[in-house]
Amino acid sequence: MLPKIKLTNLLIEVASWTKFDGQFTHASTGKSPNDDEKDIIMATLIAMGTNIGLSKMADSTDGITYYQMANTAQWRLYDDALSRAQSTLVNFLHKLSLPYYWGDGSTSSSDGMRVQIGVSSLHAEHNPHYGSGKGATIYRFISDQYSAFYAKVINTNTRDAVHVIDGLLHHETDLEIKEHYTDTAGFTEQTFGLCHLLGFRFAPRLRDISDVKLYSFNKPSDYPKLEKIIKVKVNTKIIKDNYDDVLKLAHSIREGKVSASLIMGKIGSYSRQNSLALALKEMGRIEKTIFILDYISNEELRRRIQKGLNKGEAANALARAIFFAKRGEFHERDLQDQMQRASVLNILMNAITVWNTVYLSKAIEYLRERNDLNEDLLSHVSPLNWEHINLYGHYSFDKKNITTLDSLRPLNIKSE
Repeated sequence: MLPKIKLTNLLIEVASWTKFDGQFTHASTGKSPNDDEKDIIMATLIAMGTNIGLSKMADSTDGITYYQMANTAQWRLYDDALSRAQSTLVNFLHKLSLPYYWGDGSTSSSDGMRVQIGVSSLHAEHNPHYGSGKGATIYRFISDQYSAFYAKVINTNTRDAVHVIDGLLHHETDLEIKEHYTDTAGFTEQTFGLCHLLGFRFAPRLRDISDVKLYSFNKPSDYPKLEKIIKVKVNTKIIKDNYDDVLKLAHSIREGKVSASLIMGKIGSYSRQNSLALALKEMGRIEKTIFILDYISNEELRRRIQKGLNKGEAANALARAIFFAKRGEFHERDLQDQMQRASVLNILMNAITVWNTVYLSKAIEYLRERNDLNEDLLSHVSPLNWEHINLYGHYSFDKKNITTLDSLRPLNIKSE
């Protein structure tokens, strides 16, 4: 029932509802964009979010030049502006009624999307799991309402768990995330400990659960029936000795004085782990054991985790459909430029999600007025479909200026 629409018109409609384009204030003057500048911003967002590039977009768009879009990308699509625009879209979606059939915005999931890098870059690395080419990973966070509220470009060989806390703390939206899901690669014992200290319930999907170690406060021999699965005793002494320092670390991360990914990468790289890292690891072992026991016995929890991760997979499918040009590869050498592309891609995803949700609401009202609506099915509807959206532009076949063999177009010869 959703109408067909071009991506350009979709962005214009969503901008008129949300005013997200007004967040792209000039980095130097602080001025909001006028109507003409907003058109250039939209063209730049499409050029970067679909990976067409500014040159090809300029060739395909009347009245907008490469210079105008390059200037916009530099002075209006900076980090803070992109973050504000993303938050505006996420918050608008959060205030609609339909998304509450999918979730209340209190749970989220994160997953990486591998992207090949087609140029020489210091941040590109090989990973045999993804083939022979070099690449990076866009690590994206999706709420239970299908909004993409945070993304960053990370090393493709880095463990995802190092970056979980960053997205939960620094998304700058109205979402209040309480429970977060990842796959097996997204957890470490230190992540369990730090999430607990910061007030999040960490709930990864576990693979090979029979091989996972459980921990107790007593000796494994004190539990004769569980001795085979309880492997190690928790070192409570090191927790007590370093508890104040662990709390200081958690406070520094919450206040943004240091990023969780940076500090966890540092303490995890020491050849001999210091006492702070060991204390955090022991606290994580306690939380991990509690979670595993709940995970084994609670089928509803396992379903909730799987459902959250499925939303992340669906979001990645939409992202790949949008980021179609140049075989879906990054062609930027600098990490900051790659981050800009990933952020713009998130904005396009959220714009599509908002537009679909608004029109789905209209379709639901239409069915409700005719008593032809099953409310129980609304929780299974997704706003991430794109079959009705023309992502690839519009092509015009103008026969008025067709050349003949006697009046060919002039050659593109540069004057010396």
